Amino acid sequence: MVDLLCMGEPMLEFNQLPRQADGSQHYLEGHGGDTSNAAIAAARQGASVGYITGLGRDMPGDSFMALWAREGVDASTVTRTDRWLTGVYFVTHDAAGHHFLHYRANSASAMYRATDLPEAAIAAARMLYVSGISQGISESACDAVFAAIEIARRNGGMVAYDTNYRPRLWPPARAAAVMHAAMAQVDYALPGLDDVAVLTGLSKPEAILDFYLRLGPKVVVLKGGERGAWLATPERQYQLFPLPFHETCCFLDGDNRCTIYATRPELCRHFEAGSEQCQEARRARGLTPLEPCEENRCSNPDSAGSLE
Repeated sequence: MVDLLCMGEPMLEFNQLPRQADGSQHYLEGHGGDTSNAAIAAARQGASVGYITGLGRDMPGDSFMALWAREGVDASTVTRTDRWLTGVYFVTHDAAGHHFLHYRANSASAMYRATDLPEAAIAAARMLYVSGISQGISESACDAVFAAIEIARRNGGMVAYDTNYRPRLWPPARAAAVMHAAMAQVDYALPGLDDVAVLTGLSKPEAILDFYLRLGPKVVVLKGGERGAWLATPERQYQLFPLPFHETCCFLDGDNRCTIYATRPELCRHFEAGSEQCQEARRARGLTPLEPCEENRCSNPDSAGSLE
């Protein structure tokens, strides 16, 4: 039995680095996927966490299995297949910002079906966590999420749902219909302020909270990015103010050196502090190059969230 069982779409990331002196273009490998990121974050906080998805028997799939093993996420409920590949995406950068190019059609996670679900694991979990991406990647994945929610509810488990709307996956009307049907069955609704503007046309936090509470969740947490968040139950509403924003890693000291080097995030371990790749990534983020130093005083490229 795990505390939290997450379900969704992991995708291997290739993030563009500054062009080399010889004109060649390199990409930094990383791991993406909203529910996978949530699983890892929860595991780092001490929760027992499992993950549900489909992966290809390929290099990206192997990379995710190794990642979850390192992070303490139980992947025994992950299926592997020779028929479909694991999804990947590229992140490129230019003067207009960063851009995403996804290769997810007919991926192993998109082809996941309700018949693939680990019913016993879902029944035993304290909470199931899914998102709009989990359902938006394909009709079969959409049905699988509905089936997983039903299994969890039937067995007394809690369910949390994050909208995480992606317009490239589906049109607003269908996304709203599916997400709201799912959120009517969950305990915790986690809509995003920008998502809701598209899905409902609402903009005022109080109206949004009331809308989602009427669907049936016990708790609604409206995420507002830099504005913080709002939490509501049928009895009361609260505003949660954000922590100070850092354009780079919040663990860098005044000299741009890492204060958590020994326990740095997975992405920061792709290369050693002070290495050529490290200096390259620092330049891409607008950080000064490192001088040679002892390992426990070295800085590293930023964590996954800031490298996107």
